[in-house]
Amino acid sequence: MQRFKILGGAALFLLTLFILMPLSENTATSIPGPEALVSKSALQETAIDQEEVRRYQLRQQQLKSTLTDYFNKAIASGEIVGAGVSIVKGDSILLSDGFGKRKINDAATVNGQTIFRLGSLSKGFAGILAASLEDEGKLDWEDKVIDYLPEFQLGDRQNTAQITLANILSHTAGTPYHSFTNLVEAGLSVKEIATHFKEVAPISEPGSLYSYQNAMFSLCQEMMHKATGKKITTSLNNRFFKPLGMHSATMDHQTISDADNVAMPHSKWRKSFRSRPLTNRYYNAVAAGGINASALDMAKWMRFLLGYRPEVMQKSVIKEAFNPIIEHKGKSKYYQRWPGHLKSYYGFGWRIHKMAASDGSDQEQTIWHHGGSVNSYRNEIAVYPEVDLGICVLLNSNSKLARRVIPDLYEIVQEVYKASPRKKAQKDDTKILAGSNFE
Repeated sequence: MQRFKILGGAALFLLTLFILMPLSENTATSIPGPEALVSKSALQETAIDQEEVRRYQLRQQQLKSTLTDYFNKAIASGEIVGAGVSIVKGDSILLSDGFGKRKINDAATVNGQTIFRLGSLSKGFAGILAASLEDEGKLDWEDKVIDYLPEFQLGDRQNTAQITLANILSHTAGTPYHSFTNLVEAGLSVKEIATHFKEVAPISEPGSLYSYQNAMFSLCQEMMHKATGKKITTSLNNRFFKPLGMHSATMDHQTISDADNVAMPHSKWRKSFRSRPLTNRYYNAVAAGGINASALDMAKWMRFLLGYRPEVMQKSVIKEAFNPIIEHKGKSKYYQRWPGHLKSYYGFGWRIHKMAASDGSDQEQTIWHHGGSVNSYRNEIAVYPEVDLGICVLLNSNSKLARRVIPDLYEIVQEVYKASPRKKAQKDDTKILAGSNFE
């Protein structure tokens, strides 16, 4: 009986302390608060969390080691000079790093902040920007090009009047393949380029045939300029680069020329790489190929595309750019020969691939993808929405490695993060990664 009295008195004493504590919150005390009364289950949970952290750290080390071997082999065989690589899983950046050299004969190496030119990866930014403006009612996918660029003409009046923003962003305006890319590279303004399409005959009705473009695609930036009163550089900076913390992302020749941490472009000459100068091509057509960025910038961009920055743009709006507008048939393109490839489409600035599931099931897997090539840079980005994964590789040489690097790295990631004995292992890893500081 005495024992119960003592326990009861202790419980009453603790209860009194908890009641009085809020009244003296500014008073220092050595008496433990309720958070110090750790239960057995809480201790077990802490042990599990520590095991999750340990497992994540081991996997991250394995991923870095495996990728280092992969890219060092490519460097040693003369396939590439340097690479900026980013891999994201959910809201977390698994890797943002560099391999190899910025310039072939210099000691400086590539890291996650090294800047590359993106080339046609820029088209994906334009498609997402258009989706943002469409959601706000500033533009509509069915807006006619001629309403924004009255000087534009392709074919007769009836044909010209049918060409829409959606046609431009999906390469279905009916223009012959790569029409007037030479004018983009010559530095003509988009408005001036628009006047030249009357010189070619359309190869199809608008919306019926895929035919890849740079000049025609770039007209979208002038339409967005007219709709908002802001240049595309301003819109991309304010809507995406600044809020996402893409601090190295720029859209002009002078800024990248003045930057210190830049991967210089390279081309092969007699089986050896030689560095090339930075050119000012495509900065007149930012939407088609005029963005510069680092691997870390691209990691933040992919995390956003997966829907983890809803305060910047809702996931449902982002997905508008990934609607499969037109099928790109055939097997001649490198991505059409990736393992498991079924079909390829083009959306708004993005390729959408349908792949057989890697687990052998009947469920298809989707890849949002684009390649980019400019000024002897060669880049690839691929986002796997069903598995919440993004991979981006930036190369400072126009290497054939780019054709296979996405499926290669996907396989590496799958192998490193394969299912563990605990069923929720990958979810736990993602929670741990969310605390990683890559900003």
